[in-house]
Amino acid sequence: MEKFDVAVVGARAGGAAAAMLLARQGLRVLLADRDRYGADTLSTHALMRGGVLLLSRWGLLDRIVAAGTPPVRRTRFHYGDETATVSIKPRLGVEALYAPRRSLLDALLVDAAAAAGAEVRFGVTVTGLLREDSGRVAGVTGHDRRGIRVSVRARLTVGADGRQSTVARAAGARTLRTGTGAGAVVYGYWTGLETSGYEWFYRPGHTAGMIPTNDGQVCVFAGMPAALFRATAGEQGHAGTSGGGTGGVRTGDGLRGRYHRMLAAATNGAGGRLAAAGPPLRLRTWVGRPSFVREAQGPGWALVGDAGSFLDPLSSHGLTDALRDAERLAREVAAGGPGSPSRAYTADRDRVIGPMYDAVDRIAAYGWDLNQVRRHLLELNSAMSAEVEMISAVGAG
Repeated sequence: MEKFDVAVVGARAGGAAAAMLLARQGLRVLLADRDRYGADTLSTHALMRGGVLLLSRWGLLDRIVAAGTPPVRRTRFHYGDETATVSIKPRLGVEALYAPRRSLLDALLVDAAAAAGAEVRFGVTVTGLLREDSGRVAGVTGHDRRGIRVSVRARLTVGADGRQSTVARAAGARTLRTGTGAGAVVYGYWTGLETSGYEWFYRPGHTAGMIPTNDGQVCVFAGMPAALFRATAGEQGHAGTSGGGTGGVRTGDGLRGRYHRMLAAATNGAGGRLAAAGPPLRLRTWVGRPSFVREAQGPGWALVGDAGSFLDPLSSHGLTDALRDAERLAREVAAGGPGSPSRAYTADRDRVIGPMYDAVDRIAAYGWDLNQVRRHLLELNSAMSAEVEMISAVGAG
């Protein structure tokens, strides 16, 4: 029976960041993940100002930039045939936004966690939790790739293991809110696509986005209501990949044809830019489920990122959520010790996520016209600004 101060389950952005920050406090931290180091994952990649601010604070942003991640200095919103451009003004030390590939960002955070002293183990599947006689969570159980049992005691167990979190389920974390809207997204990486920043497209019943990322590629997604996507395609799985096939979703002429029709409906060809660019070699799909908010903590456990609160990918805010949660949890542990992070962690998360959740749920429901989606996006922007102020204030303190 091994003993740690903290066991972090899930070595993606939120979990790796939490492990890094807790290890920097001198705590003995285990960071465990069932996947392999540097593996890619479904993602919109986009970091908002709060996420960039945190990476800069932690001394990691320079590595993102050095890896050739393109700076994003403006965002364009396309409402039907109308376009509004918003410049990213330098503020709080953030001069641009970035959208790194997950194979870069997650590996960078894992490396930083290991450099801080965390013990990192891949190929470990956590299947349950240890408990004291009082019911308090006291660690994790599971197995490695060889099937050998793993049993670790910890004063705090952190679930950073995604929407279907094993830690949340085993801890009995209650779902506090469930949304009504859910989108389906198909995306791939284009080459030679002209774009000068983030671009979001909105037409009734359709959305799309262009997100410049590493290696000269642009992640381009097309979205529509999940229920309609299922009804017209037949769902064979919630996510998948396609190299010309269906990526887990069967359609009459394949996922590729459907993707291009969805893009055409959302962007109207983006002024000919899509026709002039190189389309993706592979496609990935996400047939979503509604947003939710779970309890963030309990005796001996806490949740970070999508394990605790999930927003529809149309928010492009999941990465920033995860990094913010890692920062706030680490600060509460620093103040009270790993055995008793204060309820301020939950309070701060809920204060930020509440307004954001409402706006995203309305956007993901696709019940809007163009004037309405503008209002929803303004609400979301206001909530993001409040988040940045909270992150900045905490850093100043």
